[in-house]
Amino acid sequence: MRTLLYILQKEFIQILRDKRMLGIILFVPLMQMLILVYAASFDIKNADILVVDNDMGTVSHGLVNKFSGSPFFTITGTTFSEEKANELIENDEADIILSIPAGFGEDLIRENSASIQLIVNGINGTSAEIAAGYAQNVIMSYNKQIITETMGVPKQKNAGVIQTVSRFWYNDFLDYKHYMAPGILVILVTIIGMFLSGMNLVKEKEIGTTEQLNVTPIKKYHLIAGKLIPFWVIGLFDLAFGLIIARVAFSLPVEGSLWVLFAFAAVYLVGVLGVGLLISTYADTQQQVLFIGYFIMMIFILMGGVFTPVESMPQWAQIVDIFNPVCYFIEVNRMVLLKGSGFTDLASHFIFAILFGLTMLVLAISKYQKRV
Repeated sequence: MRTLLYILQKEFIQILRDKRMLGIILFVPLMQMLILVYAASFDIKNADILVVDNDMGTVSHGLVNKFSGSPFFTITGTTFSEEKANELIENDEADIILSIPAGFGEDLIRENSASIQLIVNGINGTSAEIAAGYAQNVIMSYNKQIITETMGVPKQKNAGVIQTVSRFWYNDFLDYKHYMAPGILVILVTIIGMFLSGMNLVKEKEIGTTEQLNVTPIKKYHLIAGKLIPFWVIGLFDLAFGLIIARVAFSLPVEGSLWVLFAFAAVYLVGVLGVGLLISTYADTQQQVLFIGYFIMMIFILMGGVFTPVESMPQWAQIVDIFNPVCYFIEVNRMVLLKGSGFTDLASHFIFAILFGLTMLVLAISKYQKRV
């Protein structure tokens, strides 16, 4: 035990003396939370819509006004030329073209049916799908308004009216910052834990102090534990720091127990730090650690459900995600913070985190070679 305490004392002194590492510990969480949470959003607002109105009637004007009154669209201009409209959307000067044919109002009133065309810029498939859905909702709403006005539904006093009120559980106002902040927190803790732990051990190799440690009678598990515990503490500190930033900046709700969240984070960090230390046992330079760690982190993050729900991924990707620790931590973060889930709801996640942490730690200790 005394041996481990001396190693920990050495590690904390080195960390406190390294101003660059202190900057990473404090500055990176602040910037990552304040920038990425705002930037990473699935919401579409102010989509630029170009109107091609060849009808110029009262009904078509009402439809255009309906779009201009929506918070999701901005009318950027009108034209009578289909060719010019297509040219603008090809140059990314418009997101949607609303094409209203001549005789639209007359057909709607006389024939009880009329057609309009929506042309959506589909370069970004996700944004295009969401914007098209918003546009269809605006058109449907206007269609109901026309039916009500022309068919005289309000005059039918005995007609029953069905009213629906929508409520979104766990995120009443569909605030994407509340959805993204827990995921960004996971990325923050994972990156800092994996990279700092891996680079710290390799740094010892580069400056030659590893050889001095290897000739001492300390055991391999003493050395690995001494490298792991300081960054385990730093990882938990950064999680708490990020939660404070999210709470103050985005009013992130905390519905569940923080004890459960930090208990899972403590187990999760053992596995992540173990991955960093395992990488460092194979690498000889900090650059190699960065390349290998970056490759692993990209897979973990992109398949972890931060930006794309795991349920929407192909079946093979969902099977692969069974072994993705980031996926589990993101679920735990969102379930605890937004849903108020407890330990019993997350028992399977804890079991995976414990198995993952033990596996990575054992591999890191076994692969480290005490040689001069």
